[in-house]
Amino acid sequence: MKILDNEKTINNKLTQNYDVVVIGAGHAGCEAALACSRLGLKTIIFTVSVDSIALMPCNPNIGGSSKGHLVREIDALGGEMGKNIDKTFIQSKMLNVSKGPAVHSLRAQADKQDYARSMRKVLESEPNLTIKQGEVCSFIWEDISSNSSYEPLVTSPDSADTDLFSYYKNAGKRITGVKSYTGTTYLCKAAIICSGTYLNARCLCGEAITYTGPNGLQAATHLSDSIKEMGIELRRFKTGTPARMDGKSIDYSKLSEQKGDERVVPFSFSTDPESVQKEQVSCWLTYTNEETHNIIRANLDRSPIYAGIIEGTGPRYCPSIEDKVVKFADKDRHQVFLEPEGLYTDEVYVDGMSSSLPEDVQQAMYRTVPGLENCRIVRNAYAIEYDCINAKQLYNSLQFKNINGLFAAGQFNGSSGYEEAAAQGLIAGINAAMFVLGKEPLVLDRSESYIGVLIDDLVTKDNREPYRMMTSKAEYRLLLRQDNADIRLRKYGYKVGLVPRETFEELCKKEELIKEEMDRLKDTYVGASKDVLEYLDSIGSTPLTTGVSLASLLGRPEVTYKNMASIDKNRPDLSDSIVEQVEIELRYEGYIERQRKQVEHFKKMETRKIPVNIDYDDVPSLRIEARQRLKEFRPLSIGQASRLSGVSPADVSVLLIYLEKNR
Repeated sequence: MKILDNEKTINNKLTQNYDVVVIGAGHAGCEAALACSRLGLKTIIFTVSVDSIALMPCNPNIGGSSKGHLVREIDALGGEMGKNIDKTFIQSKMLNVSKGPAVHSLRAQADKQDYARSMRKVLESEPNLTIKQGEVCSFIWEDISSNSSYEPLVTSPDSADTDLFSYYKNAGKRITGVKSYTGTTYLCKAAIICSGTYLNARCLCGEAITYTGPNGLQAATHLSDSIKEMGIELRRFKTGTPARMDGKSIDYSKLSEQKGDERVVPFSFSTDPESVQKEQVSCWLTYTNEETHNIIRANLDRSPIYAGIIEGTGPRYCPSIEDKVVKFADKDRHQVFLEPEGLYTDEVYVDGMSSSLPEDVQQAMYRTVPGLENCRIVRNAYAIEYDCINAKQLYNSLQFKNINGLFAAGQFNGSSGYEEAAAQGLIAGINAAMFVLGKEPLVLDRSESYIGVLIDDLVTKDNREPYRMMTSKAEYRLLLRQDNADIRLRKYGYKVGLVPRETFEELCKKEELIKEEMDRLKDTYVGASKDVLEYLDSIGSTPLTTGVSLASLLGRPEVTYKNMASIDKNRPDLSDSIVEQVEIELRYEGYIERQRKQVEHFKKMETRKIPVNIDYDDVPSLRIEARQRLKEFRPLSIGQASRLSGVSPADVSVLLIYLEKNR
């Protein structure tokens, strides 16, 4: 038998060596494994089935309100999700276009099977990445709390203020490997848990309970015990999915057609816009009615949610149809979107009607909806419960506070959604790599990314339900638009090594052209000439009485960069992406400047670091509640401390005085 360089056999048991182990190959696991392997680390990714890589067990789309921002940010940092959906979408739409640019969000329907196949191919093409079908059942770790000779892998922290040596030495344990169910040991320097909804999972459809993961796949039933042995607190969450219908049984004549955009905007900044202009499929809109609701009300006692069978907490912003009927009793109907699952299947996803009611009730319920009177269910709706963590146990780097080298991402962290999972997976992958390479972790703050908002909310708030990203949760959303994600975050992707030099140089050139064009418009003046007055009259705008700059004129809502061409004779030939930035920056200049000043204040609070080993019992005048919360969450900065529930502005002031005295 041939033994490879990274493996050996001891007592008939195989042992292999890797830099990083990734547990789970969903959207978080894929991004984490790609980040580690692309940064040169020997990486292995485990999945219960290779057919579940990048699986979309629920909705067949990527993006949406605020989620589109996350996908753009993943792409800007060097992730894969945006590129993959650009290759596999079947419909694309920009949401909220009637509102301001801060909430514009791209959403694309995916061919689910094509998306998964394409992502798997990307993983298989990475030379440093090994894919392994199998279940990880336990962790191997060592206690370093009493080991005075232990030195963390960090060798050259970029800034003494981050106190990285204390940051890593403060942990009580260090991950050294994992064991699979078949007995093989995989030694590693870091591990990332991306278990999604598979840990101790069970699916519920009325009285029928199956102990499986999503789509009937094998659940992971052994790892939870090992996680608890390491001192990690687990909790139970639940989510759900609607039925899938046979498209041939749907009467589309009773539905309202929902088409994609005529001009498709790609998710990835590196995708050629012309390559995504293609024929698209339609989605369809219908509604529930009072008959639907009566059937649900009459059978609530058979719903696992209301019968007390379900233990886990479900997502508030993605409720089941039972929850909608009970909690919004005043509504006589709810929207239902019928979305095709791919080009080579007749399955249709019934968006808006997730449920855990029994099969007979589901069939009766769905058949009351216009267009679904004769529907045939291919896959029943179901709820799924699973083990996850309270993410307060993590640093913003997504490393566990008490375990060196162990990171977590995705639904295991108590979040929901493919995009939230992928964003965390990318950051966990980057930081696992930084840990192994002895470099400072990448931590994005709330003022520079939706990813920063997402992770900060997870680790500083005691989330009692699956967390969902929303634009309203981003305080600086006018600055954190999806259109400028590359300008905000490419530099970080380049710094860690996921963005190539030529890509970063293209961005620098783009920023230069944006500035030059903004300056030109500010310095170019027009007066009340005949052609200017005719132009303003043609668009219904107030005539000029004095000279103004083209930049000022662009502040008028009816004036656009494009329709201003007739009075702007010397404009350069610029790409659509540059024009978009110029127009937004000038049109909203006052508001943007106001938010930038708010960010300056925020940054001051974030740069005031709190020592990792601070003893809060030594801080005088702290209220008991604040002392308890600070001990529990161990914030790394004054800004993070100020966002903890139970920590008042007065407590922050006391903490600032204490830190100043003990500088």
